[in-house]
Amino acid sequence: MSPTSADAALPATVLVYSSRPEVRQAVRTAVGRQPAADVGPLTWIECETGEEVVAAVDEGGIDLCVLDGEAQPTGGMALSRQLKVEVADCPALCLLIARQPDRWLAHWSQADATLSMPLDALVAPRAVADVLRARVGAPAVRP
Repeated sequence: MSPTSADAALPATVLVYSSRPEVRQAVRTAVGRQPAADVGPLTWIECETGEEVVAAVDEGGIDLCVLDGEAQPTGGMALSRQLKVEVADCPALCLLIARQPDRWLAHWSQADATLSMPLDALVAPRAVADVLRARVGAPAVRP
C-alpha cells in the first residue's frame, strides 16, 4: 500500500497573532488545515497578545508565525522585528498588511513574507506553503 499525500506531507505548527479574533479566524479559514499536498497538516496556535507570541516562540516548536500588522497595542511588524533580532532560531514570519505601501515596513521588520488583507483564499494557502517549504528545506511544488 502506498502512502497518501497527507501521510507524506510535512506537519507544521503555525502561530496566528491578532488582537481581533475575527482576523485570527480569517487566517485559519483562508489557509485551511493543509495548504498544499506536501505541506501540513497544520497545528494552529492562536495568540491575542504580543506577550503570548513571545512566550510561545520562546517555548519552541513553532514553524511559522502569521502576525497582524494592525494588531493593538503591539503590532505584528514590531513583533516581527523583535523576534528576528532576539530569537536565534526564529520561526518563519509572515505579516498581514492592510495596505500595499506597508510592504516597506514589512521589509524593515525582516518578515519572510506578506499577505494582504482582506485575505485571498487562493493566495494565502500558497504563500503559507511556500514559506513553510523554505523553512524546512522541502522542494517547491509548482502547478
